[in-house]
Amino acid sequence: MTDPLSSPSASGIVADAVRGHWADTILPVWMRPYARLARWERPIGWWLLLWPCWWSAALAADGAGRAWPNPWHLVLFLIGAVAMRGAGCTWNDLVDREIDDKVARTRSRPIPSGQVSVRQAQAFLALQAFVGLMVLLQLGGFAIVLGFLSLGVVAIYPFMKRYTDWPQAFLGLAFSWGALMGWGAARGELALAPVLLYLGAIAWTIGYDTIYAHQDKEDDAIVGVRSTARLFGERTRGWLIGLYGLTVALFGAALVATGVGPLAFLGLAGFAGHLGWQVWRVDIDDPDLCLRLFRSNRDAGWILFAGLVADGLRHLF
Repeated sequence: MTDPLSSPSASGIVADAVRGHWADTILPVWMRPYARLARWERPIGWWLLLWPCWWSAALAADGAGRAWPNPWHLVLFLIGAVAMRGAGCTWNDLVDREIDDKVARTRSRPIPSGQVSVRQAQAFLALQAFVGLMVLLQLGGFAIVLGFLSLGVVAIYPFMKRYTDWPQAFLGLAFSWGALMGWGAARGELALAPVLLYLGAIAWTIGYDTIYAHQDKEDDAIVGVRSTARLFGERTRGWLIGLYGLTVALFGAALVATGVGPLAFLGLAGFAGHLGWQVWRVDIDDPDLCLRLFRSNRDAGWILFAGLVADGLRHLF
């Protein structure tokens, strides 16, 4: 019997994949469809999953008087983010394979195009989930329980675009879970600060994923997929102001609740400025710009993280 993860696959390129990426140039041909299934050539997804983890870890360390977050935890969260983002994309493509086949941008993805069979995708999903589990088991008992509690919302997210205009909110519930994990792994408990960080990250996720969803709104309308992009429509800029404003307010409240110093607030100010720039620049009828603004949230994450780490370093003096 052929191993589903070692079978040769077609080497066709996915329409919305990044051209010339190492996933399509360096990897063996048989492995490339799996790289596309996990979106390895589009790292923005795991960055957005990683940031709440790293912010929370840095906030927990700063609030406890430590100069920096646990480096081993940061490495584990990085590995876990890549693995679980890939698993989530694989699960999403399994659930959405019939919808993807009807949308121009997604019909060339590995499953609807036949590069990867459903059984092969299921095996790949299990492999990535196993890596995520191995990471989770290194984080301590409290964080392990927290991690397992996230599985419900992760499992139902791909279905939400069929039943609600707010699938981005469910994405936020799943992608922001790291705001609880970072603190839980560092301290073995939760407090008000990580909960505020989690709520703020949900608002942030709804905002940036609304921008992203404007790329597909015409196709989504044809196939009946619902989204906040379609719901907000021409009122998107106003909604972004509200969502991003709520993000900054909740993050600020988390910093106050933790009792951090001024450099953390300086990082938050820079983060807020970046979100304001996105609102100012957004054009919901320019798909390329929407994609660039969506991807720019990686940089927004660096700004906030840098402020938190810099503030923690003051404990050395």
